[in-house]
Amino acid sequence: MNSLLRHLAAAAVAISVALAGCATMPESASNAPAAAPAPGAPAPGAPIAPLRDRALEERLLALDPLRISDDDVRQVLARGPAPRMMLLHGGIFPVHLLMESFGKFLSRMGYPEARIRDPGVRAWSYSPYEDAEKLAGIVAWDYETTGMRPMLIGHSQGGMQAVKVLHELAGHFDKAVRVYDPVREAFLDRTTIVDPFTHKERPVVGVSVSYASAVGAGGATFIMPNQWSMLDKLESIPDTVDEFTGFTVGIDLIGGASDYRHNGTAKVRNVALPLNYNHIFVPAVGSLAQVPEVRDWINTYAPGDTRDPWVLPGDAPQHVLWAADVWYSIKKHWCLEAQKLVRAQRATAPAAH
Repeated sequence: MNSLLRHLAAAAVAISVALAGCATMPESASNAPAAAPAPGAPAPGAPIAPLRDRALEERLLALDPLRISDDDVRQVLARGPAPRMMLLHGGIFPVHLLMESFGKFLSRMGYPEARIRDPGVRAWSYSPYEDAEKLAGIVAWDYETTGMRPMLIGHSQGGMQAVKVLHELAGHFDKAVRVYDPVREAFLDRTTIVDPFTHKERPVVGVSVSYASAVGAGGATFIMPNQWSMLDKLESIPDTVDEFTGFTVGIDLIGGASDYRHNGTAKVRNVALPLNYNHIFVPAVGSLAQVPEVRDWINTYAPGDTRDPWVLPGDAPQHVLWAADVWYSIKKHWCLEAQKLVRAQRATAPAAH
């Protein structure tokens, strides 16, 4: 990462702390409801288009979600459907460049860029100052449209925002959550979706994501008014996610040390990153995918790996454990969601004839 970006990011963190307590966000025009879908948009509950490639389906179903190789990603997963990847950056401009770096890492590792960038404004990541109901509404819209549950990856305040979205989906802030269409950049005038699997109407509240993670969330970031509602909720992970990983960064004077736990059925892991990790630069991993030795290390990683990352070149040891752990979970849930979709399409295929 070049020195200019380092100085800009450090300045942004300093400014965000200095402005804590007085930061406010203007009301977005996107809060206006939209009564009808955009022309050409899928109708609510419309059947998800099948792959129409039996050989690819067979290869998808044959994958082991716990052992996904680089070839599996490029030759199988990347040729099929992929869940929406929602990246949430921390702080103010230009901290978003750090999560953009992570988005480019995912793309270089084989994840479809179109499923990372916002489908409307094409941004790589979402701000922690955005309305969490909007982000929860995007989760519901995308699940209804594609039949695949999104994933949430958050850094610093973005990590807090990711957990906030989980609580929005659980109905812990409001009993009803509106669907948000990111293509039209507008809330829809409904708080229900038609489930793509059951084809029955259901509330947005209760829709879940497959995987979520937060790194460096908590601590001094609670000083920001937009995070006060999370004081009693950050470490409590609701059932609106299958698997959640919370990362603590070494000695973190900004994000502190959060101890996450489930309050129901979610699988929750707490991972302590090495002391040499820096709160600000954890997600600055875009270049890791371009170094063959580092890329191979990441692709063969699994939680509990005892290999020494210090043998890797450059500044990889300051980022690689986080990048590898998150990538492992993304591959796992990408595979599981794709397999679920293929099985569901096959189960309903006879009825279509």
